[in-house]
Amino acid sequence: MRYWLMKSEPSEFSIDDLVTAPKKSTAWIGVRNYQARNFMRDQMQLGDLVLFYHSSCEVPGIAGIAEVSKLAYPDETQFDRKSDYFDPKATRDNPRWVHVDVKLVKKTRLVPLSELRGYPKLAKMQLLQRGNRLSITPVDPAEWKFIEGIL
Repeated sequence: MRYWLMKSEPSEFSIDDLVTAPKKSTAWIGVRNYQARNFMRDQMQLGDLVLFYHSSCEVPGIAGIAEVSKLAYPDETQFDRKSDYFDPKATRDNPRWVHVDVKLVKKTRLVPLSELRGYPKLAKMQLLQRGNRLSITPVDPAEWKFIEGIL
């Protein structure tokens, strides 16, 4: 099993949206970074656990835990001309973008980024590294265990 952190802007899709989603599950659409796409396509497995992270908001932070419930498959938004995620270079024969489905495990207290930065045991966490902008990052098992203990 692997552990991941996946960022979502709460104005687009929040942990509360996942709580109320049918079957408490959703497709993680709109990823348009090749490294993040490759994590979903090549490394994520069913049952992998995910820290659901609210980003680009007043108080960014971990808002819950989800799990990968469906392996990578083509993101339909890349073909939709009306979508913000449309990609004119993508074709059905050669899709460029994929996503996985995630299912809610539990909503947690919001653990703000400022709090995460205060824990020496998380100093090497990819989320906390200068210049990190990836929407999906791996989480070390020791970091995961520590975070579980503070949720």
